[in-house]
Amino acid sequence: MSWIFLIIAGFGEVAGVMGINKVNKKKSASSFGWLFGGFVTSFIFLTIAMDSIPMSTAYAIWTGIGTVGSALIGMIVYGESRDWRRLLFISMVLSAAVGLKLTS
Repeated sequence: MSWIFLIIAGFGEVAGVMGINKVNKKKSASSFGWLFGGFVTSFIFLTIAMDSIPMSTAYAIWTGIGTVGSALIGMIVYGESRDWRRLLFISMVLSAAVGLKLTS
C-alpha cells in the first residue's frame, strides 16, 4: 500500500508543478488551488509512504515521478520540445528510479 501512496504523492507533485505554471500565467484562486492542493497532497502521501519505504528510495522515486511527469505534461499539454534527447534523459531518470528499487 505504501507504494500506491508514493505514486499518489508523485502525481501530487506534478499537480503542484502544474499549479506553479498556472500561477505564472494567471494569478487566480483556481491556480493557487492547484499549487497548494498538489503540494499538500504530495507531502501528506509522501509522509505516509515513508513509514515503510526507506527515505532514500521514497524520495528518489517521488522526485523521479515529479520530474518525469512534469516533463511529459510540459510536452503534451504546454507544447514544449519533444526532442529525442529530452526523451532519452527522461528514460534515464526512470531507469535510475527502477534501479534504486531493485537494489533496496
